[in-house]
Amino acid sequence: MNVEKKTTETPETQPEPAQGPANPVEASEPPDGPDGMDEACRREISVEIPADVVSKQQTALLQEYAKRARVPGFRKGKVPASVVRNRFAGEINSDVMESLVPQYFREAVIKAGHRPVSQPFIYDLHAEPGQPITFKAVFEVMPEFQLGKYQDIKVQKPDIKVADEEVESELNRLRERQASFDPIDEDRGAQDGEFVQVSFEAIPQAAGEGTKSEESSSPAGQASAVQPVKMDEVMVEIGGANTIAEFSQHLRGAKPGDEHKFDVTYPQDFHDARLAGKVFSYTVKVNALKKKTLPELNDDFAKELSQEFESFDDLKRRIRESIDAGKRQSAEHEAKEQLIEKLLEKQEFSVPRALVERQIDLRLERGLRALAAQGMRTEDMRRMDFRRLRAGQRQAAVKEVKSSLLLEKIAQAENIQVSDEEFDQEIVSLAQQMQQTPEQVRQRLSEEGALERIRGRMRSEKALNFLYDKSE
Repeated sequence: MNVEKKTTETPETQPEPAQGPANPVEASEPPDGPDGMDEACRREISVEIPADVVSKQQTALLQEYAKRARVPGFRKGKVPASVVRNRFAGEINSDVMESLVPQYFREAVIKAGHRPVSQPFIYDLHAEPGQPITFKAVFEVMPEFQLGKYQDIKVQKPDIKVADEEVESELNRLRERQASFDPIDEDRGAQDGEFVQVSFEAIPQAAGEGTKSEESSSPAGQASAVQPVKMDEVMVEIGGANTIAEFSQHLRGAKPGDEHKFDVTYPQDFHDARLAGKVFSYTVKVNALKKKTLPELNDDFAKELSQEFESFDDLKRRIRESIDAGKRQSAEHEAKEQLIEKLLEKQEFSVPRALVERQIDLRLERGLRALAAQGMRTEDMRRMDFRRLRAGQRQAAVKEVKSSLLLEKIAQAENIQVSDEEFDQEIVSLAQQMQQTPEQVRQRLSEEGALERIRGRMRSEKALNFLYDKSE
């Protein structure tokens, strides 16, 4: 079959020459069509493997097969060469191709000065007995382009200010987090703004309806899908903005020891997709009635939050600094996005399809990991339309590949390097994230061939920072 392989490299690094095809086969024409290689990145070479090299390899393989072959009527290692040649001709020829074609492809591209970024597509393959093996190979290389003006790109950097209201909002959030819930000893029902501490059982209405005979006749899969939800010691604010109004109204006036039964219909646009549009039957037991007490904003409050804070003023200063840093980071990210857009507007060049496809793979992998983290099941993922998803990611992937290539070129032009100290610090940072030692991380990345890719990414980041500093 005709096999075309994608590069394992990403746009973050300069790929090494492709190693050649694992299973070379014959085709009459090179690949083309709308999904084919871009002409500007496409290269083609013709390769010839001398007949004496082919013959020598065939002889070596024939001897190897003769040692290992098991043929009825002959002892192992005593099978005549003529029998082995006839019986295993197809396998020997295939092994010859797999050993010689990649080797001579590599030699040919090195001699021609190419650096493939994709696996080659082998076609027009000829292998006649006693004759040289000839074939043609099509592959992709990095685009050749000249950098235009890039140091004169300007982006607007907003004046960052932190309003007093923002600091107060964060203080109130911290205050709410430190709130205490104190029992109400009065003999009365719950009022708006107060909290009831409850235990409840919730059953989807489809499971609560019908008779027992109907339930027993339900399929086992359906019965398991509507198991009741039980929760203990849940705090519900009466009339609270974050409480479902339909739930809260049934508990207004409730006293400790009361038990209430009611249904709640969740809106179609409810933030929790597991509840949206569904009706649940609740059995709620009221355990206690409580009121929320907020702490005073003073030095004691600051010290309770952390020993790092010496006073309330120190806490406010830290909050302001944190908000300021967050705003600056967000503004810098947005400005760098604008810078990339303007940089791409000034540069028009083709990109290898192999790099784009790899970048699409990476984007989809990140997306699927995010969906899995949100609880999506593997079987649901398999039903997704990946052809449509890939098409939807293509434009962004092309942009990312182009920007990476441009930043790499700028790094070269400006002689931007990543020092060993900077690289070591990046390894330490990755080790902390992975909860491993730096030695373990370095060893794994080395085995995966990812060390240079990381160094290339760091160079690109430094190139982007260089442009950002120049853009004022």
